Amino acid sequence: MPSLIVKVYSLLFKYNLNHRLQTLIQSPISHPFNGVVSRADESIITSNPSFSTDGVATKDLHIDSLTSLSLRIYLPQSALISLRNSESGEGVYGGYVPEKNGKNCKKLPVILQFHGGAWVTGGIDTVSNDVFCRKLAKSCDAIVIAVGYRLAPESRFPAAFEDGVAAIKWLGKQANLAECSRSCLDKRIVNGEKHRGRQIVDGFGASMVEPWLAAHLDPSRCVLLGVSCGANIANYVARYAVEAGKLLDPIKVVAQILMYPFFIGNIPTHSEMKLANSYLYDKATCILAWKLFLPETDFNLDHLAANPLKPGNEKPLDLKHMPPTLTVVAQYDWMRDRAIAYSEELRRVNVDAPLLDYKDAVHDFATLNVLQKTPKAQACLEDISIWVKKYISLRGNEFSY
Repeated sequence: MPSLIVKVYSLLFKYNLNHRLQTLIQSPISHPFNGVVSRADESIITSNPSFSTDGVATKDLHIDSLTSLSLRIYLPQSALISLRNSESGEGVYGGYVPEKNGKNCKKLPVILQFHGGAWVTGGIDTVSNDVFCRKLAKSCDAIVIAVGYRLAPESRFPAAFEDGVAAIKWLGKQANLAECSRSCLDKRIVNGEKHRGRQIVDGFGASMVEPWLAAHLDPSRCVLLGVSCGANIANYVARYAVEAGKLLDPIKVVAQILMYPFFIGNIPTHSEMKLANSYLYDKATCILAWKLFLPETDFNLDHLAANPLKPGNEKPLDLKHMPPTLTVVAQYDWMRDRAIAYSEELRRVNVDAPLLDYKDAVHDFATLNVLQKTPKAQACLEDISIWVKKYISLRGNEFSY
């Protein structure tokens, strides 16, 4: 059984979440809004573009002026071949600035991360998400990019899914711009022309190349990771990447991790009946969250965003081309059955789709800040790191699981 601390915290958490959802339901949006919102009562951590604290530098970006879609980049110190000039204090960000010649820069895989929060809460700068992403970047030796997608009810479906697609498209654009920048720089060097480094601007003179990614990103090793409702977004982005194919080049999605995905459906499963009042997120409260997220006109828990294995006459999803998918579930999570069923369906079509089922664990056990120091949470992070390194390690250095 979960510890006493988890049980007490769960009661407070459920009360606060239910109160927040009821407030949002009773306070309809009086005017259209299409931007990212933040909840005032959530503790946040500001970005820090230096490696001085824990060996991970962070910076925040806004990549869409219409939606205010934001990202937080986590760059582990392992990206530096040498520590020389790693804290130059120069440049726009007042922190780490890559060397223009790329001599001190190591290429790393990238993990595109989507936070949880029942569609209505959470963000890239919340304490829980920031701590988790820092640990993930160090454990996997990868660049982590957390996506600050739009929240409900201000922005309902498909806003969050569109933001996930926009994020991976932006990543592909960055990879192409960086390559173009390098080609231009090489050409100038060959012709003996004076150059000012890697700088490409748009028609208004705004810089378009993100220097950390230009120096350190390996676009051929991209992993998607989603937490709770973020797992639904990650899975949608994975499907988009499969359908887009070469249109996403040079981005290659090599794997995805679904951490206790926020799946639901009209016909209750065994775990939904047995654990309906489970810890942290009970089923009744989560249905309120889905009512705030899904289209108001035709509310249906078998919506494809909620139930990827939707029954009925619709053409079933073609899962055989999905990337290798690791699914994490918890013993005391009412959503576990659907996550297990989805993992089984992936294995049925020969996708590498292992399932990690943690005993005595609850939903969000490895990502909620108050629980991240527990042995279970640490073991989960290690298990994720070991598995994902099968797909992000360079040839000849693969890990097995």
